[in-house]
Amino acid sequence: MSKSERTAAIAEIADKFRESGAAVLTEYRGLTVKQLSQLRNSIREHATYAVVKNTLTEKAAAEAGITAFEGQLQGPTAIAFVTGDPVEAAKGLRDFAKANPLLVIKAGVLDGKPLTAEEITKLADLESREVLLAKLAGAMKGSLNKAAYLFVAPLSQAVRTVDALRAKLEAESPATEAAPAAEATTDVAEGGDEG
Repeated sequence: MSKSERTAAIAEIADKFRESGAAVLTEYRGLTVKQLSQLRNSIREHATYAVVKNTLTEKAAAEAGITAFEGQLQGPTAIAFVTGDPVEAAKGLRDFAKANPLLVIKAGVLDGKPLTAEEITKLADLESREVLLAKLAGAMKGSLNKAAYLFVAPLSQAVRTVDALRAKLEAESPATEAAPAAEATTDVAEGGDEG
Protein backbone atom coordinates (compact mmCIF):
# COMPACT_ATOMS: atom_id res chain seq x y z
CA MET A 1 0.00 0.00 0.00
CA SER A 2 1.48 3.34 -1.03
CA LYS A 3 1.70 6.25 1.36
CA SER A 4 -1.09 8.14 -0.43
CA GLU A 5 -3.34 5.04 -0.30
CA ARG A 6 -2.62 4.66 3.41
CA THR A 7 -3.42 8.34 4.02
CA ALA A 8 -6.67 8.04 2.06
CA ALA A 9 -7.66 4.86 3.95
CA ILE A 10 -6.94 6.51 7.32
CA ALA A 11 -8.99 9.56 6.31
CA GLU A 12 -11.88 7.35 5.17
CA ILE A 13 -11.94 5.38 8.44
CA ALA A 14 -11.66 8.60 10.48
CA ASP A 15 -14.62 10.02 8.54
CA LYS A 16 -16.65 6.89 9.31
CA PHE A 17 -15.87 7.36 13.00
CA ARG A 18 -16.97 11.01 12.85
CA GLU A 19 -20.17 10.25 10.92
CA SER A 20 -21.19 7.41 13.25
CA GLY A 21 -23.04 7.91 16.51
CA ALA A 22 -21.41 4.74 17.79
CA ALA A 23 -18.86 2.12 16.76
CA VAL A 24 -18.34 -1.44 18.00
CA LEU A 25 -15.01 -3.21 17.68
CA THR A 26 -15.19 -6.97 17.07
CA GLU A 27 -12.89 -9.89 16.40
CA TYR A 28 -14.17 -12.24 13.73
CA ARG A 29 -11.47 -14.96 13.76
CA GLY A 30 -12.89 -18.24 12.43
CA LEU A 31 -16.07 -16.83 10.86
CA THR A 32 -16.75 -17.69 7.24
CA VAL A 33 -17.48 -15.18 4.50
CA LYS A 34 -21.08 -16.43 4.50
CA GLN A 35 -21.41 -15.78 8.25
CA LEU A 36 -19.94 -12.28 7.88
CA SER A 37 -22.47 -11.60 5.11
CA GLN A 38 -25.27 -12.75 7.42
CA LEU A 39 -23.98 -10.41 10.13
CA ARG A 40 -23.82 -7.48 7.70
CA ASN A 41 -27.37 -8.17 6.57
CA SER A 42 -28.68 -8.46 10.14
CA ILE A 43 -27.41 -5.00 11.15
CA ARG A 44 -27.70 -3.26 7.75
CA GLU A 45 -30.52 -0.91 8.82
CA HIS A 46 -28.52 0.52 11.71
CA ALA A 47 -24.83 -0.01 10.94
CA THR A 48 -22.20 -0.89 8.38
CA TYR A 49 -19.76 -3.66 9.21
CA ALA A 50 -16.25 -3.26 7.82
CA VAL A 51 -13.13 -5.38 8.14
CA VAL A 52 -10.27 -3.00 8.92
CA LYS A 53 -6.50 -3.06 9.24
CA ASN A 54 -5.43 -2.54 12.83
CA THR A 55 -2.62 -0.04 12.17
CA LEU A 56 -4.80 2.10 9.92
CA THR A 57 -7.71 1.94 12.37
CA GLU A 58 -5.47 2.94 15.26
CA LYS A 59 -4.30 6.04 13.39
CA ALA A 60 -7.82 6.87 12.15
CA ALA A 61 -9.26 6.53 15.66
CA ALA A 62 -6.57 8.85 17.02
CA GLU A 63 -7.30 11.32 14.21
CA ALA A 64 -11.04 11.19 15.06
CA GLY A 65 -10.32 11.62 18.78
CA ILE A 66 -11.43 8.12 19.79
CA THR A 67 -9.45 6.46 22.57
CA ALA A 68 -11.81 3.56 23.29
CA PHE A 69 -9.92 1.10 21.09
CA GLU A 70 -6.44 1.62 22.50
CA GLY A 71 -4.88 -1.78 23.19
CA GLN A 72 -7.85 -3.58 21.60
CA LEU A 73 -6.68 -3.60 17.98
CA GLN A 74 -5.16 -7.08 17.80
CA GLY A 75 -6.09 -10.05 15.65
CA PRO A 76 -8.60 -9.97 12.78
CA THR A 77 -10.67 -6.88 13.46
CA ALA A 78 -13.92 -5.50 12.10
CA ILE A 79 -15.91 -2.47 13.19
CA ALA A 80 -19.64 -1.87 13.11
CA PHE A 81 -20.07 1.83 12.34
CA VAL A 82 -23.50 2.65 13.76
CA THR A 83 -25.40 5.38 11.94
CA GLY A 84 -28.90 4.29 13.05
CA ASP A 85 -30.26 3.13 16.39
CA PRO A 86 -27.32 2.02 18.58
CA VAL A 87 -29.57 -0.23 20.66
CA GLU A 88 -30.77 -2.16 17.61
CA ALA A 89 -27.20 -2.44 16.26
CA ALA A 90 -25.99 -3.74 19.64
CA LYS A 91 -28.86 -6.25 19.70
CA GLY A 92 -27.95 -7.47 16.22
CA LEU A 93 -24.31 -7.95 17.21
CA ARG A 94 -25.20 -9.60 20.53
CA ASP A 95 -27.68 -11.99 18.93
CA PHE A 96 -25.24 -12.92 16.17
CA ALA A 97 -22.48 -13.50 18.75
CA LYS A 98 -24.81 -15.81 20.71
CA ALA A 99 -25.49 -17.87 17.59
CA ASN A 100 -21.85 -17.66 16.42
CA PRO A 101 -19.53 -17.64 19.45
CA LEU A 102 -16.52 -16.94 17.20
CA LEU A 103 -17.63 -13.31 16.95
CA VAL A 104 -16.13 -11.51 19.94
CA ILE A 105 -17.34 -8.04 20.88
CA LYS A 106 -14.31 -6.25 22.29
CA ALA A 107 -15.18 -2.60 22.90
CA GLY A 108 -17.15 0.30 21.58
CA VAL A 109 -17.75 4.00 21.62
CA LEU A 110 -21.12 5.77 21.92
CA ASP A 111 -21.33 9.55 21.48
CA GLY A 112 -17.60 9.81 22.17
CA LYS A 113 -17.72 7.77 25.39
CA PRO A 114 -15.89 4.44 25.55
CA LEU A 115 -17.91 1.26 26.16
CA THR A 116 -16.76 -2.11 27.40
CA ALA A 117 -18.11 -5.36 25.96
CA GLU A 118 -20.34 -5.70 29.04
CA GLU A 119 -21.75 -2.20 28.53
CA ILE A 120 -22.52 -3.01 24.90
CA THR A 121 -24.43 -6.10 26.08
CA LYS A 122 -26.36 -3.91 28.55
CA LEU A 123 -27.10 -1.48 25.73
CA ALA A 124 -28.46 -4.40 23.69
CA ASP A 125 -30.78 -5.29 26.58
CA LEU A 126 -32.48 -1.89 26.38
CA GLU A 127 -35.69 -1.48 24.44
CA SER A 128 -35.50 0.26 21.10
CA ARG A 129 -35.85 4.01 20.80
CA GLU A 130 -39.33 3.67 19.28
CA VAL A 131 -40.58 1.49 22.14
CA LEU A 132 -39.14 3.86 24.75
CA LEU A 133 -40.72 6.86 22.99
CA ALA A 134 -44.07 5.04 22.83
CA LYS A 135 -43.88 4.29 26.56
CA LEU A 136 -42.98 7.91 27.28
CA ALA A 137 -45.91 9.11 25.16
CA GLY A 138 -48.24 6.74 27.02
CA ALA A 139 -46.98 7.98 30.37
CA MET A 140 -47.40 11.59 29.28
CA LYS A 141 -50.93 10.90 28.05
CA GLY A 142 -51.78 9.35 31.40
CA SER A 143 -50.35 12.38 33.18
CA LEU A 144 -52.34 14.73 30.95
CA ASN A 145 -55.52 12.76 31.65
CA LYS A 146 -54.87 13.06 35.39
CA ALA A 147 -54.19 16.78 35.04
CA ALA A 148 -57.38 17.27 33.03
CA TYR A 149 -59.34 15.37 35.67
CA LEU A 150 -57.85 17.54 38.43
CA PHE A 151 -58.79 20.72 36.55
CA VAL A 152 -62.33 19.50 35.84
CA ALA A 153 -62.97 17.98 39.29
CA PRO A 154 -63.66 21.31 41.10
CA LEU A 155 -66.03 22.35 38.30
CA SER A 156 -67.81 19.01 38.47
CA GLN A 157 -68.08 19.33 42.23
CA ALA A 158 -69.49 22.84 41.90
CA VAL A 159 -72.03 21.64 39.34
CA ARG A 160 -73.06 18.76 41.61
CA THR A 161 -73.39 21.17 44.57
CA VAL A 162 -75.52 23.61 42.57
CA ASP A 163 -77.63 20.72 41.26
CA ALA A 164 -78.14 19.39 44.81
CA LEU A 165 -79.10 22.87 46.03
CA ARG A 166 -81.56 23.27 43.13
CA ALA A 167 -83.08 19.86 43.92
CA LYS A 168 -83.40 20.84 47.59
CA LEU A 169 -85.09 24.13 46.71
CA GLU A 170 -87.48 22.34 44.36
CA ALA A 171 -88.32 19.87 47.11
CA GLU A 172 -89.04 22.71 49.56
CA SER A 173 -91.00 24.89 47.05
CA PRO A 174 -94.14 22.73 46.67
CA ALA A 175 -94.47 22.50 50.45
CA THR A 176 -94.22 26.30 50.75
CA GLU A 177 -96.75 26.89 47.96
CA ALA A 178 -99.16 24.31 49.44
CA ALA A 179 -99.16 26.03 52.87
CA PRO A 180 -100.64 29.42 51.65
CA ALA A 181 -103.30 27.55 49.67
CA ALA A 182 -104.31 25.63 52.80
CA GLU A 183 -104.45 28.90 54.77
CA ALA A 184 -106.73 30.46 52.13
CA THR A 185 -109.25 27.63 52.34
CA THR A 186 -109.21 27.80 56.11
CA ASP A 187 -109.93 31.53 56.15
CA VAL A 188 -112.97 31.12 53.95
CA ALA A 189 -114.25 28.22 56.04
CA GLU A 190 -113.80 30.02 59.34
CA GLY A 191 -115.25 33.30 58.21
CA GLY A 192 -118.44 31.60 57.13
CA ASP A 193 -120.84 33.03 54.67
CA GLU A 194 -121.12 36.77 55.10
CA GLY A 195 -123.66 37.29 52.48
